[in-house]
Amino acid sequence: MHWLADFLAAIGVVLNGIPQGIMAMALGFAVFPTTFSFVFASAVNGIFGSVAPISFQAESLALTGNLGETTRERTSIIFGGSLIMAVIGVTGTLTKIVSVLGEPIMAGMMAGVGIMLAKIAVQMAKQARIAGLFSIGIAIITYLVTKDLVWTISLSVIGSSLIAVVATHYRAELPQNVQARRFHFLKPVVSLRVIRGALSLACLNIGANISYGLITGQMTGIKPNPVNLNLLTSMQAFADMGTSLLGGAPVETIISATASAPEPVIAGVMMMLIMAVILFVGWLPKIGKYVPSASIAGFLLILGAVVIFPENAATAMQGSDRVIAALVLVVTAIIDPFSGLLTGALLKFGLPLFGLGV
Repeated sequence: MHWLADFLAAIGVVLNGIPQGIMAMALGFAVFPTTFSFVFASAVNGIFGSVAPISFQAESLALTGNLGETTRERTSIIFGGSLIMAVIGVTGTLTKIVSVLGEPIMAGMMAGVGIMLAKIAVQMAKQARIAGLFSIGIAIITYLVTKDLVWTISLSVIGSSLIAVVATHYRAELPQNVQARRFHFLKPVVSLRVIRGALSLACLNIGANISYGLITGQMTGIKPNPVNLNLLTSMQAFADMGTSLLGGAPVETIISATASAPEPVIAGVMMMLIMAVILFVGWLPKIGKYVPSASIAGFLLILGAVVIFPENAATAMQGSDRVIAALVLVVTAIIDPFSGLLTGALLKFGLPLFGLGV
């Protein structure tokens, strides 16, 4: 009966990904081209036996939506970020970056991202009070009771959406490009905003690939950790590179419950193929018309303030670089991940040149 357990784990992660796919549509991303990403990643994982799947990721979507003003800017940010990550993955420099900067500084950046997500959640709730506030309330209660992110995102999104539909007769008119089941080439643009966004997205993905990838590997119980970070980084980068040129949404590394299934590789491949079918046949836009973007606010708040921030902040405050890591945390939360890591690198390697320390 292993296949049933694998299937149930895959369905649970699909349920986790659907609301974030809806968030992608709210930001103007087309979901039909994103089918390519899931099919490509499932093939790579199946061939190489990787247990770490990719899916819609709230952190990258929130960051991209915050740094890009138009759909074309956002897809350009994703394309630029994927180019950077492709070089990092192919050359195998991911772990070298972490070893040079140090774990506390990387953790400080991730903790700052947690604050960013919580701040975005509050902004969403202010813009759409009914959906946003109910989403946050349901998410807090659900997480306190279950300590489970899948239940948290499922109940908060479904509950707040039902309340919005009943109370305000909510029904969104999604942009045509979001619903279209065709490919539409979007030529990347280059600007200071796009370059800054691409660097920030790459910084976020460096931290996420290491932390989320290794956490997913740990969930398998297999030692040594079965996740190949360079393979994971390359796969995610090439998947995003292709879909971003067609206006598609980014898909990134996630903490996936499929890793705890009896056959983690099969469960992960199954999850990505199910998601590909949902996108290919056009079910997600139909569901998305009745789901406000603010319905994701509760999940973002829990993910940022409860899941990401505490553990990473604790790691950042350990060791000799804790003061620099604290500054990285604050700069990331106020500005963006790239500015945070740049601040950390400048302080770590610049201060000793002047005989200074912190």
